[in-house]
Amino acid sequence: MYIISKRFSLASLTSFALTFVTALLLSAAAQAQNKEYTPSVGQEGKDVIWVPTPNELIAKMLDMAKLTPNDVHFDLGSGDGRTVIAAAKRGTKAVGVEYNPDMVELSKRNAQKEGATIAARTEFIRGDIFETNFSHATVLTLYLLPSLNLKLRPTILNMKPGTRVVSHAFTMGDWEADQTETVEGRTAYLWIVPAKVDGNWRIEGGGDIALKQTFQKLEGTSGGKPITNARMSGDTITFSVDGREYSGKVNGDRMEGAVKGSMAGKWSAARAK
Repeated sequence: MYIISKRFSLASLTSFALTFVTALLLSAAAQAQNKEYTPSVGQEGKDVIWVPTPNELIAKMLDMAKLTPNDVHFDLGSGDGRTVIAAAKRGTKAVGVEYNPDMVELSKRNAQKEGATIAARTEFIRGDIFETNFSHATVLTLYLLPSLNLKLRPTILNMKPGTRVVSHAFTMGDWEADQTETVEGRTAYLWIVPAKVDGNWRIEGGGDIALKQTFQKLEGTSGGKPITNARMSGDTITFSVDGREYSGKVNGDRMEGAVKGSMAGKWSAARAK
């Protein structure tokens, strides 16, 4: 009887120990699964370190872009998703592109915490900003290093004229910003993608315009006379010639608008072939 009882006790003890260890392992796994990823300021990412943009500056950046529910917003290097979520709260379809998969999942959770409506307006893509197609965006926000801004610049300049680009802290090299704002010591820069008008144009009814374009700035001549105060803002062109003020819209190889001053009226021009 003693031997049988002892064997039974050892078996029971072994079974209990295995059950206890299994329970501990399952509990640890559950805790690890439930523990949310928490990023740290300054952590390394692809080509950058993560430093979040303050909410006050995000609001100013979206104001500068004149963001509306009709826009499509992309945040390149979207981090924890705060800029995307702020845009979605303004009724905009907003997309974040982020290389760190943990950040992407954190962004999704953060959006879901804001409710179903906000979550439905947001999308978070795990991807490389240089390999992601954002050509249909009407508003871009960035907090990238100057070298990355410059690398993106050719792609941005090929986007639809009028696309608004807002960067926290860093510029686009010699592409001068259209607007600069500062909030609590932090600076934001706005650029409006200009239509491409460099070259020669024929004015309908007679005359010509020769334009040299450097981003949104223009210089040139019309009828042999110098053009002054010339500038692009998206697809809108303005310039003066011999006391007359021209303004108009550019649509591919055509532009047309109104003239103020002497010989006021309408004008139009086509790109010379």
